Amino acid sequence: MNSPLAGKVVVITGGTRGLGVAMAEAFGDAGAVVVVGSRSARSVEEAVAHLTARGGRAGGYACDVSDLAQVQALKEHALTTFGQIDVWVNNAGTGGPYGPTAHIPPVEFETVLRTNIFGAYHGSWVALQHFLPQKHGKLINILGQGEQGPVAMQNAYASSKGWLRSFTLALAKEYADSGVGIFAFNPGMMATELLTQLDVVAGYEERLKIMPTIIRMFAKPVSAPAQKVVWLAGPATDGRTGLVVRQFKPWDALAGALREGMRRLLKQEAPSLEMHYRTIPAALGAEAPHIENHTNRQ
Repeated sequence: MNSPLAGKVVVITGGTRGLGVAMAEAFGDAGAVVVVGSRSARSVEEAVAHLTARGGRAGGYACDVSDLAQVQALKEHALTTFGQIDVWVNNAGTGGPYGPTAHIPPVEFETVLRTNIFGAYHGSWVALQHFLPQKHGKLINILGQGEQGPVAMQNAYASSKGWLRSFTLALAKEYADSGVGIFAFNPGMMATELLTQLDVVAGYEERLKIMPTIIRMFAKPVSAPAQKVVWLAGPATDGRTGLVVRQFKPWDALAGALREGMRRLLKQEAPSLEMHYRTIPAALGAEAPHIENHTNRQ
């Protein structure tokens, strides 16, 4: 294969669904060997079987990124199985509940921080332990909404992405002359389970009724951002570091709004979209925990 990524080994945390598996597919199509990590061993097995069936070389390891030892084990698995690591993508993340911060039970808020902040830190630390001595490699951290400013009602997730942007750029400055490329990538809003399977604080469910419209207007398929990550990992960024790349552009929002407006003007039926909501008790005035699950097709 003539691809410049042929034979490269790429590790992707959170690589078994959504953007993660789309990136794994795109890297496989570009000739790379892919190692996926996920907390679910079954999901890892299914993803590896899927990637292999597409004709690629793939491996995987069950890994909770909030645990440094497990992230180190993911690295060792990749090295033992394939002999090298050339690209590491910190993609694992969780959205957390929708609602105001003081109403969110601390355990729910802290889960987001452990995954999105400590998980990215663990992945970056482990990757750099390998990349810096060999004087090459590419570390790519996946951003999201909030990396450019605060987002009310999604404070845990948005703040974690703001932190991750600052953290990634600091790493790039610290290791500017190391030969290692360190990048941040914001894929924009994507049509994944992160949008359609939502936790919401009791009493704030009504505010999410607009979500199907927002998804129709702004959410994109995962294929385009996946290809952009492959580009970041390729020769186009050789010798560069500290890039923050964003997939979503202002005209994308305008185009989405125009499409939705035309649909309503022509009185066309909206595409069916199944939304799943998990209601969690509010921390203010909450008593014994009671969790409800709802499925709505809109």
